[in-house]
Amino acid sequence: MPLLEPKPEALRPGAVRTPSPDRVPDRRSPGTPEPLRSALIGLLGAEKVLWKVSDLVKYASDASPYRFVPQVVVVPEDIADVAAILSYAHDNGREVVFRAAGTSLNGQAQGEDILVDVRHHWAGIEVLDGGARARVRPGTTIVRANATLARHGRLLGPDPASAIACTVGGVVANNASGMTAGTTRNSYRTVSSLTFVLPSGTVVDTGAPSADEDLARAEPRLCEELLALKAEIEADAELTARIRAKYEIKNTNGYRLDAFLDGSTPVEILRGLMVGSEGTFGFISEVVFDTLPLDRRVSTGLLFFPSLTAAAAAVPHFNAAGAIAVELMDGNTLRASVSVQGVPADWAGLPKETTALLVEFRAPDEAGQEAYERAAASVVEGLDLVAPVASVTNEFTRDAQVISGYWKARKAFVTAVGGSRPSGTTLITEDFAVPPSRLADACEALLALQAEHGFDAAVAGHAAHGNLHFLLAFDAAKPSDVERYAAFMDDFCRLTVERFDGSLKAEHATGRNIAPFLELEWGPKATELMWRTKQVIDPDGVLAPRIVLDRDPRAHLRGLKTIPKVELIADPCIECGFCEPTCPSHDLTTSPRQRIVLRREMMRQTGGSPVESRLLDAYGYDAVDTCAGDSTCKLACPVGIDTGAMMKDFRHRRHSPREERIAALTAKNFKAVEAAARLAVAAADRIGDGPLETITGLARKAVRPDLMPEWLPETPGAARKLPRTSRVGAKAVYYPACVNRIFGGPEGHRGPSLPQAVVAVSARAGKPVWIPDDVAGTCCATIWHSKGYDEGNTVMANRIVEAAWGWTAGGRLPLVVDASSCTLGIAHEVVPYLTDDNRELHRELTIVDSLVWAADELLPGLTVLRKVDSAVLHPTCSMQHLGDVEQLRTVAEACAQEVVMPDDAGCCAFAGDRGMLHKELTESATAKEAAEVNTREYDAYLSANRMCEIGMDRATGHSYYSVLMELERATRPGAVVR
Repeated sequence: MPLLEPKPEALRPGAVRTPSPDRVPDRRSPGTPEPLRSALIGLLGAEKVLWKVSDLVKYASDASPYRFVPQVVVVPEDIADVAAILSYAHDNGREVVFRAAGTSLNGQAQGEDILVDVRHHWAGIEVLDGGARARVRPGTTIVRANATLARHGRLLGPDPASAIACTVGGVVANNASGMTAGTTRNSYRTVSSLTFVLPSGTVVDTGAPSADEDLARAEPRLCEELLALKAEIEADAELTARIRAKYEIKNTNGYRLDAFLDGSTPVEILRGLMVGSEGTFGFISEVVFDTLPLDRRVSTGLLFFPSLTAAAAAVPHFNAAGAIAVELMDGNTLRASVSVQGVPADWAGLPKETTALLVEFRAPDEAGQEAYERAAASVVEGLDLVAPVASVTNEFTRDAQVISGYWKARKAFVTAVGGSRPSGTTLITEDFAVPPSRLADACEALLALQAEHGFDAAVAGHAAHGNLHFLLAFDAAKPSDVERYAAFMDDFCRLTVERFDGSLKAEHATGRNIAPFLELEWGPKATELMWRTKQVIDPDGVLAPRIVLDRDPRAHLRGLKTIPKVELIADPCIECGFCEPTCPSHDLTTSPRQRIVLRREMMRQTGGSPVESRLLDAYGYDAVDTCAGDSTCKLACPVGIDTGAMMKDFRHRRHSPREERIAALTAKNFKAVEAAARLAVAAADRIGDGPLETITGLARKAVRPDLMPEWLPETPGAARKLPRTSRVGAKAVYYPACVNRIFGGPEGHRGPSLPQAVVAVSARAGKPVWIPDDVAGTCCATIWHSKGYDEGNTVMANRIVEAAWGWTAGGRLPLVVDASSCTLGIAHEVVPYLTDDNRELHRELTIVDSLVWAADELLPGLTVLRKVDSAVLHPTCSMQHLGDVEQLRTVAEACAQEVVMPDDAGCCAFAGDRGMLHKELTESATAKEAAEVNTREYDAYLSANRMCEIGMDRATGHSYYSVLMELERATRPGAVVR
C-alpha cells in the first residue's frame, strides 16, 4: 500500500441522517448480480460493462424527477454490440433502455434492467451537399453539430434549450423542438433518413435505395402488419381527421400516428414512427437531416408586460409580424434568473406579476432585417409595456452580446428556477401546448389551478407556438406532498384536454409522468392503436417498457426521487446534465452531475451501510482524483455550480495534518523548490526519458499516484534565464509564471523563449515591460489551490499579492502574466485566501493576461512582416473563465493566414501537473480535439499556457507553444528562420 494513501473515511458524510425511502438497498451493494454480469462481459468484453454499485447509481438519475437504478450499464461501440445486447435481452427475458445525454425531463433515460450508454462512442457529423444535409451520429450534441454546420451557413431545425448538452439521438427520439422549431422545423419534419436497429436486431437504413426490399425480406410480418394498421387508420375518416388535428399544434404525447398517413411504405412509416418513440421501437444509430439556412441578421427585444395574460395577448401580433421566436418568462422566472451570470441584478426586484416576451427576428440580409424591425416597431407601438426596474429598455437590439445575455436567461429557465427551489425538494417540469389563440386563457387558468393546489410555479415557454413550461417543487419523501402533486396533475391534465383540447406533452415527450394520461388526451381508439403498434414492432416488450405506454393510473408517482441535502456549493443542482459535455473526465470516470448524484446517494444511506462504503471506495479515484479542477462545469451550469471547487475541498479533507504542513513548507521555501525543479529538468535532458519514467513509476507506487507526478517524454527541458529589463520607462510589470521559469519551450525551438518574446514584442510595440528581480520564489498559488492544500495556498496567495502590489507601485502599473491559468489564479482564485489587508491591496491591482496585453496594447503598435499559412489554436479552460478566447484568436490572426479553432476544443485536463499524476485523464479529455486536429497539418500549433501545451503535445504529437512567441516572430525585423 502506498505510504500516503488517502482514507475514504475522510469523505464519509458526518451528518446524522434519516435513511431515505428510495435509498439503494444493501443487497445491491455488490453491483450487477450474476450471471448477468459474467454473461455480458463474455458477450461484449469487460471494458464495455459497468457493474459496480457506483456505476449503477451514477446512471440512475437524469434531468427528470425520477430515479431508477439499473441492474447493469453497458457501453457499446458499434451496431454489432447493440445487436448483440438486444439478442441477449430477447433470449433471456431482459429489458433494455437506451441513454445518451440524460437531459430528458420525464425519465426516458432511465431503466430498471439493462441500461445502454449510447453517448460515449457515438459522436460525429458529416456535412453533405455543401451543408444542405448532415449525417449525424446520435451521441453528438446539438451545439456541436451546429458548430460544424455554421461554417456552411446552415443549422439543424430542432433547437432545445438544452442544446449545449442534449444529443441528436435523444432529440430525435423525443421529437424535441425548442425555441424556433414549432411544428415545421422539428425532427419529424427535417429528418431526411434514419439508420436504426429494431428490437429484433434488424438494421434499417431508410435512405438506402433497397430499404423496403431489404426490410420485406428480413421482417415480412412487420411489413405486413404496419401496412394493415395504415389501411385501418385511413379507412376511419373521423380518426384520420383527429390525428391531423392533433399535430396542428406541438404534440409529442404518444406515438406519431400521422406516420401511417404520411408514409406509403413500411420503411417510410417506420422512419416517421421512430421520431418521438422515446427508444421504445429501436436504437437510432445515425440521422440524416435536411438542414436550414442560418440567417445571421438578428434583431431581438426583451419586452416587459404588467401580467402574464397581457404578455400572452401580444404573442399573435409578433407571430403575424414574422418573428421566428416569441419566448415568455413570468415574474418567478425573471427573478430566479438573476443567479445566471450577466443577468441584471435589479431583476430580483421585479414585481411578481411582471412577465417578459423575448422576441427575435432573423433575416438573411440587411433589407430583410430592416423590414422586420419596422414590423416589430409597429407592434410595440400598440402595447402597454412597463419598465419596473432601471435595466429594462423595451427596445430591440442588434448587439450580439446583449442578445446572447437575453437567451442565456431564457435557456436557464429550468436550471435557474430549479436551483432556487427550497433545499431538499424534487423538481417537476411540465410541458403542454394549446392553440396559440387560446394562450392567454390557458395562462390565466394555469395560474388559478396552481394557486388552488398550493404551488407557486414558474412559467416560461415558446409562446409563439402556444407551448408553455412550468415548474413544481415538492418533497418526494413526504406522502402528503406526493398526493398534492398527484391531485394537481389530475386536474391539470383534464384542464388541458377538456377545456383547451391541448397537448399534454408539446416537446418533452410522454415519458413516465404523462404515460397514465395518454388515453385522456387521445381517446381509447387512438391509444389502443399505439399499444398495437408497439406490439407489432417490439412483440416481446424488450425496449423501454412503461416509458410511453403504462396502464397503471399512478405510474407517474412511482420512482420519484428524493433530493437529500449535500454540500452547500452543490445543493442547488437539479441534475440537468448541462455540465457533462464540458467536463474533461466525463468519458473516463464521472461527470460533475454524477459526482453530485453519488454524493446524494451517500446521504440517502444510513451511516456505514454496505452501499455507502462501496460508494466511498470508488469515489476517491472516480470523482476526486480524476477531477481536473478546471471548473468549466461552473461556466456550463446556468446557476454556476462549481463541482471542481467541491472536489478540491474533498482533496483538502483527505489530507493529513502532516501533508498540510509539508505543503505549507514547500510554499514558504518555494524559491529553493523552484531552483531545484529547474535543475532536475535540466538533468533530465542528460539522463533520458526511460530511466526517469522508471524512477517516477516506482516513486508513485511508494508514495501515491495522486502526489507523485509521472515523467512524460513530452516534458520539455529547462527554461533559459530571464531576460534583463529596466523598470525605467516600463509600461507594465511582466510576471513570468513559475512554469515558464522552470520549463523551456518546445523541443527544437530555436527562437526566443517565451519571456524573451514577451519582452521583445512589447518593446517593439512601444510598450516596454519590466521583470522584477525577485520573481523567483513566487507563484500564482494554483499548485496548492488545485490540490486542496489550504495552508500552502494561503501562504503563496498572500505572498504574490504583496509582491505584486510592490512591483506595480501600488497598482499604478498593470501586471502582465504569461500563462492564462496563472492570470486566473492571481486575478480571482487567490482572493478567498487573502488577509483583509491584502484583499484591499488586491483591489488596487490591474492583472492582465498576456493575450489581452498583446491583442489590445501591442498589436496596434506592431507591423506584421510575415505570416505562416495556417495555425490551429488550443483555447484553455482558464481563457474561458477569463473571457479572452477571442484575444487568442485575434493575436493568432495577426500571425497566420488561416486560423482554426477546433469544434471539439475543450479543457485538456493537464491542470498544472494533474496530467502527470493521471495521464489517462488528459488522454481521455483530449481525444476528440486531437483527432480533429490531426485530420490535417498546420504550420503552427498555438496556445498560451505551457502545461496545457505539453498536454496537447502528448495528445497530438505536435509541438504547441505560446501565440506570443509566434507574434514575436511575425513582427521581428530582418530574416527569420523557423
